[in-house]
Amino acid sequence: MDIKTIELKKTILEDNNKDADLLREQLNDAETFYVNVMSSPGSGKTTTLVSTIRLLQNPPGGEHPLRVGVMEADIDSDVDAHTIADETSAPSIQLHTGGMCHLDAEMSRQGLREIGYRDLDLVFLENVGNLVCPAEFDTGAHMKVVILSVPEGDDKPLKYPLMFKEADVVLVTKTDAIEAFDFDSGRFLRNLDGCNPDAPVFFLSGATGDGVAEWAAWLDQKVRERQK
Repeated sequence: MDIKTIELKKTILEDNNKDADLLREQLNDAETFYVNVMSSPGSGKTTTLVSTIRLLQNPPGGEHPLRVGVMEADIDSDVDAHTIADETSAPSIQLHTGGMCHLDAEMSRQGLREIGYRDLDLVFLENVGNLVCPAEFDTGAHMKVVILSVPEGDDKPLKYPLMFKEADVVLVTKTDAIEAFDFDSGRFLRNLDGCNPDAPVFFLSGATGDGVAEWAAWLDQKVRERQK
């Protein structure tokens, strides 16, 4: 008897990719820019989002403020959603994944619908803290941001190449602590160049604010370019 073998992971990813493309079309029609933020736990995702949102809501040069929303994904708890709501004026919702270590396009669609994406210029997804699973699933986002904190080490592009290969932009956070850790910026950039030589890199410090304005201005420009 011949046994038919079905590659479930391949099928699931292909179906999700089609759904993600459809979701991007819907977001384009609404002129809503969707950003997927990925990193390991404790890298400073929420702190970075807070400082970024504040600048996007108060841009220099007379530009109109961007209407920003945040979807916080986690296996459990709503701590991060409360932090965003308490420290910015951005609408925030919590997405519980039911134990799953990533979000996919359909989960994103549900969250975007609940947050009212059509009334927003920009929606951030703070994905589940993980440098493996989130890299494999297209959420329908226009941009994938990968955050690496200095304490994690400069070798992470070597250990998690898919995550960094998928990145449209990389943020290195907690740079105020660089002297306390064996983190070599040049070595990190060489490691990143091996898997993604075209990704822009911003070095940030939530404690001092260094680099945040440059990153926020770059993102602000990307959002406004899509609205023209």
